[in-house]
Amino acid sequence: MPTPHNAAQRGDIAKTVLLPGDPLRAKFIADNYLTEVRCFNMVRNMLGFTGIYQGKRISVMGGGMGIPSVAIYSYELFHAYDVDNIIRIGSAGGLQKDVNLKDVVIAMGACTDSNYAYQYELPGLFAPIADFGLLEKAVKAARELGIEPKVGNVVSSDIFYNQFTDVNKKWASMGALCVEMEAAALYMNAIAAHKHALAILTISDHLFKAEKLSAEERQVGFRQMMEIALRIAE
Repeated sequence: MPTPHNAAQRGDIAKTVLLPGDPLRAKFIADNYLTEVRCFNMVRNMLGFTGIYQGKRISVMGGGMGIPSVAIYSYELFHAYDVDNIIRIGSAGGLQKDVNLKDVVIAMGACTDSNYAYQYELPGLFAPIADFGLLEKAVKAARELGIEPKVGNVVSSDIFYNQFTDVNKKWASMGALCVEMEAAALYMNAIAAHKHALAILTISDHLFKAEKLSAEERQVGFRQMMEIALRIAE
């Protein structure tokens, strides 16, 4: 049945969903990589498509910006549409000196300043981690494409314009590779639902270097990340 945020009927969405933040990036993937494409969602302009990639049925849908948005869409995909795998493909800001513009980062774990985990009433802090099966396949697929990904911890922040000006230096001092805004909630939703999730990120700017990609490059310029995700989709 449709949800308040997704017009799809059960069966319209594949078992694996690629989840970029930008719905126009979802459309770019559908237009450039998939065949037999069908649009299953236009609610709130959060475009969703299902099609075929190298004989595999795959869906791609926008997930929006920030933990509240990706949490809603991923929860509904897992629970209302029986999706098994969600692969986030998005942009991130580099934190380490050896992380450079356009590098591919695979998020093994996702630190966060969000209080999203409070709902689980755990007696301590929860560590959101990726599904190892997807992570292992992604590293292998990247290397087959001639890409050496950075694999490690990332930060999923609730705050884009942070009043604490040294916060990124503190995360960097603990080895976080980059900062983004969604992976931690996606990982928690997947773990709670006994499903699978992975975040594959491309560095679009750097917090300590004067480098950044344009808005257009962010939308369509992340082909390496897209191709890794498409290769591991089942």
